[in-house]
Amino acid sequence: MTMRTELVGLDIQGMDCPDCAGKLEKAVRRLSGVENAHVDFALGRLEVIFDPEQLKIESVIDRVEFLGYQAAVRKDRLLQSEPGPARARAFDEPTWRQNRFIWPTIIAGGAILAAVLAKLLSAPEMMVHALFLAGIALGGYLPARSGFNMLITARELDMNALMTMAAIGAVAVGEIEEGAVVVFLFALGNALESYTLDRSRKSIRDLMDLSPETANAIRDGLEIKIPVEQLQVGEMVMVRPGERIPIDGVVAGGNSAVNQASITGESMPVAKQTGDEVYAGTLNERGALDIRVSRIAQDTTLAHIIRLVEIANSQRAPSQQFVDRFSRIYTPAVMIAAVMVAIFPPLLLHQPFSKWIYEALAMLLVACPCALVISTPVSIAAAVGTAARHGVLMKGGAHLEALGEVEVVAFDKTGTLTTGEPAVTEVRTTGEHSPQTVVCIAAGLEYRSGHPLAEAIMRQAKLYRCALPIVEKFEEIPGKGVVGLVGGKRYYSGSTRFLREMQVASDIGEEAAAQLESEGKTVVLVGTDNQLMGIIALEDEVRSNSRDVIRQLRERGIKQICMLTGDNPATARAIADRIGVDEVAASLLPQDKAAAVEALLDRFGRVAMVGDGINDAPALATATVGIAMGAAGSDAALESADIALMADDLTRLPYAISLGRKTLRTIKQNIVAALIIKAVILSLVIPGWLTLWLAVLGDMGSTLLVTLNGMRLLRVKPEQE
Repeated sequence: MTMRTELVGLDIQGMDCPDCAGKLEKAVRRLSGVENAHVDFALGRLEVIFDPEQLKIESVIDRVEFLGYQAAVRKDRLLQSEPGPARARAFDEPTWRQNRFIWPTIIAGGAILAAVLAKLLSAPEMMVHALFLAGIALGGYLPARSGFNMLITARELDMNALMTMAAIGAVAVGEIEEGAVVVFLFALGNALESYTLDRSRKSIRDLMDLSPETANAIRDGLEIKIPVEQLQVGEMVMVRPGERIPIDGVVAGGNSAVNQASITGESMPVAKQTGDEVYAGTLNERGALDIRVSRIAQDTTLAHIIRLVEIANSQRAPSQQFVDRFSRIYTPAVMIAAVMVAIFPPLLLHQPFSKWIYEALAMLLVACPCALVISTPVSIAAAVGTAARHGVLMKGGAHLEALGEVEVVAFDKTGTLTTGEPAVTEVRTTGEHSPQTVVCIAAGLEYRSGHPLAEAIMRQAKLYRCALPIVEKFEEIPGKGVVGLVGGKRYYSGSTRFLREMQVASDIGEEAAAQLESEGKTVVLVGTDNQLMGIIALEDEVRSNSRDVIRQLRERGIKQICMLTGDNPATARAIADRIGVDEVAASLLPQDKAAAVEALLDRFGRVAMVGDGINDAPALATATVGIAMGAAGSDAALESADIALMADDLTRLPYAISLGRKTLRTIKQNIVAALIIKAVILSLVIPGWLTLWLAVLGDMGSTLLVTLNGMRLLRVKPEQE
């Protein structure tokens, strides 16, 4: 009999230590009926797979709260179709009042202040000690309870338990005042860390609140308000000015301007009319829109973004894997060293036991690797979150780090450096053939082709008002051209190389084609088995910002910029010279582009490839980092690349690389700072200068420092904003 399982996600509040998060995960896994549990520290999330016949979700929430945290069934309707139990609630914006560490901080601080005042007023020593002890007991109760509960459920010591041991030890050796200061500093540090981390997590969770919960559906001619999850493909919804669009769809009526910043990062509203695509979570600013649903709620572009952001935060970047390996060695090593400090100086050097037990207790507080472990995930989460808000979707911390290290960028030409919409600029004919005849024959042959050049030829045929000929035995030769029968006669349309292979191109025709290509144009030759009929010249307009983007990339440390294209060498070189590209590889088929990327990898080590995410999929997969352009609404583009630029905006590329470089620098700063602070604190043990309050201050201070430093990445914006 197969066990039926459920997956439920919980938002966790008050989780301020990655090491403690791992212990929470272990404690939940020990519950009977839990098949698996995973804690995502960066997002403050717990996902539990369990057997509902053995376990209720309330029991999981009870276990989490038993360990000192707050839990609520996640407020993510896009990813969880079934509503959670009534008891669960989504967390609002973090406030100090919600912070579980604020009262221990106030109580411990108040008791210390009262004890100091009593001492200044010459109160009895017993009263002063009683006030300090009250501060320890009341301020340390919640951490002590959490530490004890974690010990009995996960059978591991966490920072709460270490602090409790240190405070009790301080009282035992007569350092009551210092024990109270330890409790106060510990509570204050946790309050600050918890608040800052919850603020960071909220910035990412805000993505999930963009989509409205209800939609105005048109059913049987009537407008009714229904949950978004009930919308089906093909249904009509009406969106008024000032409302957020609830679902992905196509405009069926009305005109408006839509703010798409939440999806594409575009700073200006985009005009929408009948036939245009719109996305869930975007803001309708002006006119009313009738929208035909194209995707259900769980499959919208916004839902894809949320899923990929969560995956990105759950994956461990290389630097995080290093830190995790280091911390597994660091913590037990420091604890063993603490035991040695407590035993050897008194036994071998005849030092007082109380002094070195005190030093050992202080070392225990330094044993928690919080600052080190948190140094990477908080930076990755902040960078991934801010990138998503500005139209750049990072699919993992590893890709973000890799992007920060690349020194070479390879571009596809068509649709990336150019607009991707070529237009016919000239038609040259031979013999008695007219331009209209040449274009009409080419349009008939190209009718079934999806190539951008074919679409341009079709548009020109419409301008000539051509009646397209019937083509039989149509055949497309990828990367070369097309062939077919018109009225029983064989016609060819394609590149110079293709018609030369078919023995159609003449010397005069090749000279004319070469001259047009030298001007940066692409040529399509049209002919029969025995003669060349004409040459169609097309030009793909270079994006107005391509040259500026190339300049910005060089300013950000990119040393080599290459262009990979299926176009002929002359056209490719002309465009490359116009925008400042260093190296060009032309006449490439899709597999040739992948080989060209492999060659660049051999020469330079790390290469980013930028393309449209569909035709360039092999090259994107081969590169160190594959970057897809204009991925909004395109499932193929979202899946094929490591990083997706949601809008068709090339200026987001320098921003993404700049963010990757800043993230790498921040991670390195955090790791170095955490290691130096720990080393300095531990070195104070040698002369016997390490105190409990200094250990707590160093540990909490370094954790808060790396957290705040990582959160600076939330404020990194594109230059134009």
